[in-house]
Amino acid sequence: MLILSRKMNEKIMIGEDISITIIEIRGDQVKIGVEAPKSVKVFRQEVFLAIKNENRAAATSADANLESLSGLTLK
Repeated sequence: MLILSRKMNEKIMIGEDISITIIEIRGDQVKIGVEAPKSVKVFRQEVFLAIKNENRAAATSADANLESLSGLTLK
């Protein structure tokens, strides 16, 4: 993990296309702005994990539905 110190309005660059700007520091909370191409999806970690879990559950459900259909035969 790379650890960097930044002050308000200073940026961190990730590659050439992604920048992170420190917008506000208030107590133990830091507001950041992320500029990235539209092709790069940016999520808070808890949202990313929720999406990942939902996708996994949907895939598992789809697999179960396919298995139950595999026993059907055409008349």
